[in-house]
Amino acid sequence: MSRIGKKPVNLPSGVSATVSGQTVEVKGPKGVRSFTATDDVDIIMADNEVTVKPRGSSKRARQQWGTSRTQIANLVTGVTEGFKKELEINGVGYRAAIQGNILKLSLGYSHDVNFEVPKDVTITAPKPTEIIVEGIDQQVVGEVAANIRKWRGPEPYKGKGIKYKDEYIFRKEGKKK
Repeated sequence: MSRIGKKPVNLPSGVSATVSGQTVEVKGPKGVRSFTATDDVDIIMADNEVTVKPRGSSKRARQQWGTSRTQIANLVTGVTEGFKKELEINGVGYRAAIQGNILKLSLGYSHDVNFEVPKDVTITAPKPTEIIVEGIDQQVVGEVAANIRKWRGPEPYKGKGIKYKDEYIFRKEGKKK
């Protein structure tokens, strides 16, 4: 049985949810998000709580039970607090700057990398070596951060490149004479 699926999703003050069939729409101070669950689960809205129950005891229904509950909880978190990924840039001459709707990255290439900011994500660069990606959709925030990191991933010898703030880079020893 799903342990996470048993817990109801509490709606904090200022957040409202509507359930119509398999679709849950959550409205909060940061925006509106919706999620459509599979037919393997029932979604019930009762006194400021959203509860997910499996239909039957098949393996797929039990899998979707916890997944659907977590997706709904992420909707609530997104419209109240939002999601944030912090990136660090390490390397001589490596830097980032925001110019309008474009993130300009100097990453040691012969040209600057121009990364266009998607419309549902906010990117800030408080320092030339820091990038903060924020938004209400966890999947989009993570994907944008991964796409920025992909331009120059951290290398294991000197640690140069773009890494997540809490990421540990396993360092290797260089060649010896």
